[in-house]
Amino acid sequence: MSSSAVSRRGIPSSWQNPAEPFSGPEILSPIGLTRPGVAQAVYITLVELGANPDDLIAEVGLDPRLFDGSATGVPYASLGRLIALGADRTGCPHLGLLVGQRATLASLGLLGLLMGHSETIGDALRALEAHSGVQNWGAVVGLGIDRDVAVFSYCPYGPEAEGAALHSDRALATTTSVLRTLCGANWALLEVLLPRSAPQNTAPFGDFFRAPVRFDQEMAALVFPAKFLEQRIAGANPAVRLRAEGRIRQIEARHASNLTDALRQYLRVQVTRQRCKAERFARLRLLNRRTLSRRLKAEGTTFKHLVNETQYQVAKQLLTDTSMSMTQISAVLEFSEPAAFSHAFRRWSGMTPSAWRCMNQTVKTRGRQQADDPDTTRTMQPPA
Repeated sequence: MSSSAVSRRGIPSSWQNPAEPFSGPEILSPIGLTRPGVAQAVYITLVELGANPDDLIAEVGLDPRLFDGSATGVPYASLGRLIALGADRTGCPHLGLLVGQRATLASLGLLGLLMGHSETIGDALRALEAHSGVQNWGAVVGLGIDRDVAVFSYCPYGPEAEGAALHSDRALATTTSVLRTLCGANWALLEVLLPRSAPQNTAPFGDFFRAPVRFDQEMAALVFPAKFLEQRIAGANPAVRLRAEGRIRQIEARHASNLTDALRQYLRVQVTRQRCKAERFARLRLLNRRTLSRRLKAEGTTFKHLVNETQYQVAKQLLTDTSMSMTQISAVLEFSEPAAFSHAFRRWSGMTPSAWRCMNQTVKTRGRQQADDPDTTRTMQPPA
């Protein structure tokens, strides 16, 4: 698409005029796939950091044709392994941050179009919360409000922990870039929460987010004044918004998830909020507790099994990516005491949490040694 066909906000001109046919690429991501633009951004960033992406892609067992700019998504877990490997080999622990900064409204496809033409910032984020599966079915996002503070959260919920922290860095950077576009220069963060240990050089994070960054947190989140949710989006076109939403709903209808996957998404957010109650989820789905159990059984699982699965997944991510103590992790997962958490983790994995951390939390020696290299710690700005 030529640059003349793209508007100032990165949206094709033909999509902004409701009088013209509503056409354009229908980029969607079935379960387990990321949007195609993420793979391209990873590839370009690796090149700019001096790596050979093709070698790394082959090493993680991905098809190089997935990175050729086509509309094919890349498996979320595999892309996480590629980002993690790339961060290690380039000595750039903030690789996910650099990838996320490349995002624009246009790169989000239909969802970006819907957000850009929402009435308010709050409507745009609620659209992202409701329809994030169109872009990325490896994580679930949420928007919470507590008095005068808004919290936008991002929680990977795939079974593998590798690359989860870097995916979170990427997602928060993407959302920050989009909100800066929609809100303008007045928008500012209060703080950023990251579920990862602090790298030796934290400057790239502070430079990009322009706010205090708290590492070793239980979840990834952007915290900002709730007043911005009421801010109206300049140039929003209700007709374009309705068309974009209609197209998104058509895509969702063709790729609807089953009850098990819906429950996995719910649990991934709620497991760190101590609200994993079957009755609560049943009410949200307009089911009674017995019907919920019967339908899950028909899908080959149970509520308790999925809760344990989610707790195990979150535990692996926190043990691998953060320096949180066993006491802190057990509290996050709502265990009565660290011993109970240790017992459960050993039942799930066959080893103690400490042994798992020792085996999986490999120190990226090369990355730490190169963390102060100005060529690898620069903060890249999104393309104009």
